[in-house]
Amino acid sequence: MEDQKKQKMENKSLLSQPLLEREENSLPNFFLSVKLKYVKLGYHYLVSNAMYLTLMPVLCMIFAHLSTFRVDELWNQLKFNLVTVVLSSTSIVFTATLYFMSRPRKVYLVDFSCYKPGPAHITSRELFMQLSAASEFFTEQSLAFQKKILEKSGFGEMTYAPKGLMHDPPDQSMAESWRESEMVMFGAIDDLLAKTGVKPRDIGILVVNSSLFNPTPSLSARIVNHYKLRGNILSYNLGGMGCSAGLISVDLAKDLLQVHPNSYALVVSTENITRNWYFGNDRSMLVTNCLFRMGAAAVLLSNRIFDRRRSKYQLMRTVRTHKGADDRSFNCVLQREDPDTQRVGVSLSKDLMAIAGEALKTNITTLGPLVLPVSEQLLFFVTLVAKKVFKMKIKPYIPDFKLAFEHFCIHAGGRGVLDELEKNLELTEWHMEPSRMTLYRFGNTSSSSLWYELAYSEAKGRIKKGDRIWQIGFGSGFKCNSAVWRAMRAIDPAKEKNPWMDEIDEFPVRVPKVAPLVY
Repeated sequence: MEDQKKQKMENKSLLSQPLLEREENSLPNFFLSVKLKYVKLGYHYLVSNAMYLTLMPVLCMIFAHLSTFRVDELWNQLKFNLVTVVLSSTSIVFTATLYFMSRPRKVYLVDFSCYKPGPAHITSRELFMQLSAASEFFTEQSLAFQKKILEKSGFGEMTYAPKGLMHDPPDQSMAESWRESEMVMFGAIDDLLAKTGVKPRDIGILVVNSSLFNPTPSLSARIVNHYKLRGNILSYNLGGMGCSAGLISVDLAKDLLQVHPNSYALVVSTENITRNWYFGNDRSMLVTNCLFRMGAAAVLLSNRIFDRRRSKYQLMRTVRTHKGADDRSFNCVLQREDPDTQRVGVSLSKDLMAIAGEALKTNITTLGPLVLPVSEQLLFFVTLVAKKVFKMKIKPYIPDFKLAFEHFCIHAGGRGVLDELEKNLELTEWHMEPSRMTLYRFGNTSSSSLWYELAYSEAKGRIKKGDRIWQIGFGSGFKCNSAVWRAMRAIDPAKEKNPWMDEIDEFPVRVPKVAPLVY
């Protein structure tokens, strides 16, 4: 009895100790200390390396068996089977030659550049509203609607707009539109050529995309004229393809580089704001006024083996999804005239977010098997079978794309788009930071926004050798396109020149859900 009382007193004394002391004097609780994510990582490592783990015993057995032969015995075997040896060697050489000649050429991203307009183009939210009110095109209800959009947009006070829209009255002439496009395109290309040291006449392929401004001669022809590019250059000008056209341009350049050896391809992505500003009162067409801002990016791709060492990234794959066969998808982003004033603008459907989600689902269904580790594919397959075949009431398994990519560049189309993708892909604030800060600092620069986001990650010193980057773009049609890159080397911010470098220490900033606006 005395021993039992003594034991109870010791237990009571132990329970009365502080938590820290109890942890030091007892074994840790396994179920409290082990986190599921570490178990998942272990499972991922085991399944991803299953082939190697299985082959190791087999290779050991083969080497052990070969070690029992003497050198003279092996030589006798080869000498009496000379014909077999010659035929086998010839087959191996022929197969290897055929493989190396038919395999796809590797495409490298030598460098890229994003244009940063001068201080004269800075347009704060307050200035935007003042210019809209001063134009006298908008009703009080339309101004209140634009103010509400800006307050929830995730924009800062340093986005850029063209000078033509700051005039009184606004100047949307062809001359002013050309002036904007030339400024942003030539600015990005000049910086890119200076960084890479490539001469304009060395460029064999040119792809330019601008969705809404398609003059004659084309923007690509203007670049050829300005830089005096060579006469046999393969020049393409993509129009009407929306904010995802930048990745379509990359995909086109990749295909051209497969059939034109030792070539450079210049990809230029931009959009023209001057010509496409909407001065009406249709709410579905006013949203684009609030979100789109000025910008451009130039990208230099190469299939030259000698460029491998100095290139930043290698293009691993591209996946394109087009939902245009569906009428609802086709009409969700539409350039048209408003019924009241017959002014032209781009209307956005209320179904846009749902349609974008469907396009993304289709795109990642194709991309997933190409990039996800085997462990994630097995988990997805088992869950699908359990749900569809055995009718089990379980949640569908969402693959963890963070196991396939270290960095995500999601088109900064608007705050709503970024919020939905962050939730659906289960990304962290760190992964979303480049997209959110690009939206805050530069606004929606259309197809070039993906490159401002990658430039942000470089300026932060996040890109390490071997890192994988997933670029996701959405555009009218409706399209969702992906590009996957692998970093060829670590990017040293101290050696970089991009639009973030002189202010990167100021980011990230906290962006409120609603930022009140007074004008």
